[in-house]
Amino acid sequence: MTEENRIVVGVDGSAPSLAALDWALGQAELTGATVEAVTAWEYPAFYSWEGGAISPREFESAASQTVEEAVDRAVDRRSSPPPVRTKVTQGDSAQVLLDTARDAELLVVGSRGHGGFVGALIGSVSHRCTHHSRCPVVIVHAARDTE
Repeated sequence: MTEENRIVVGVDGSAPSLAALDWALGQAELTGATVEAVTAWEYPAFYSWEGGAISPREFESAASQTVEEAVDRAVDRRSSPPPVRTKVTQGDSAQVLLDTARDAELLVVGSRGHGGFVGALIGSVSHRCTHHSRCPVVIVHAARDTE
């Protein structure tokens, strides 16, 4: 595997990120790329070292479980899945994705949208990635239920 043949995808367990993972896997199958599924985690704003009931390892463990389960489900649906690696990093989601995709062929992110036209606009992580990525960025929206 070379660095030029790597697709980085952000996975946080949300429907748009799962759709982005599926898209990235399909693209990797077509191009022979390796997929690197990345999730970032941060301490919640209300977290306190003095009274925090949750250890930092639990935050990282929950993030790791999220990305591993998402990858397992997505790969199980494919007949010949591409190679996939996972990466869990503490930090700002957009910055972690930008740093990880620095030498990648492609960065894929899901978008929840925001504002009054949910689903039509891109979110803050997607927006930051499109403006600062060194590689092409694909933004994937999850299909919305019509019920």
